[in-house]
Amino acid sequence: MLYLVATPIGNLGDMSQRAIEVLRQVDLIASEDTRKTGRLLQRFEISTPQAPFHEHNEAVAGDRLLEQLRRGRSVAVVTDAGTPGIADPGFSILRRALDEGIETTMIPGPAAFVMAVVLSGLPVHSFIFRGFTPHKGSARLRYFAADVEMPYTLVYYESPHRLLKSLVDALEVFGDRRAAVANDLTKLYELVLRGTLSELIADLSARKVQGEWVLVIAGTSDREPVA
Repeated sequence: MLYLVATPIGNLGDMSQRAIEVLRQVDLIASEDTRKTGRLLQRFEISTPQAPFHEHNEAVAGDRLLEQLRRGRSVAVVTDAGTPGIADPGFSILRRALDEGIETTMIPGPAAFVMAVVLSGLPVHSFIFRGFTPHKGSARLRYFAADVEMPYTLVYYESPHRLLKSLVDALEVFGDRRAAVANDLTKLYELVLRGTLSELIADLSARKVQGEWVLVIAGTSDREPVA
């Protein structure tokens, strides 16, 4: 059996009892970062052995994991934080396991983009999660341009050193739409900033930007309520 197990995105109190039980009972835990996961396992007194499984070894490590699964062993996949397969390792091994008819399931839990889009104050009845934006500015502009006519709320992941650049590019492509950025979700210094793109640029220009961020931008159907 292959398990995709969601883990906390910051606050360890969000670790589900079911996730703890599964990580204790499986034969092997495939971890994006064995050191980070090791601290989580120690916190919950889980002694299951780990194997590294990340974007740089997905093919080779995936072969080894599949061999374990074929032999009837149980494997749990976890990432540094959040839900495996969402902008993190997990999709490839899931697809390969399904292709081979290996039983799979998921232990649901936190995902940063879900929390961010809900807290943004923008419409959540329909939204599109687009993952990390491209590194280069020209590619990022094209990436945003593909979404410019979307009526749905748009959600992106962004790194700290590119956040301001992405906001400036978004302002150029989308105009001064309503938006929000979120950082350190579920942690002590959780931060959600809301406003127009230009207001967020001004605010963040005066801050020290650290950690990974979620960027939420209004779609074309969003309108300010009439007073």
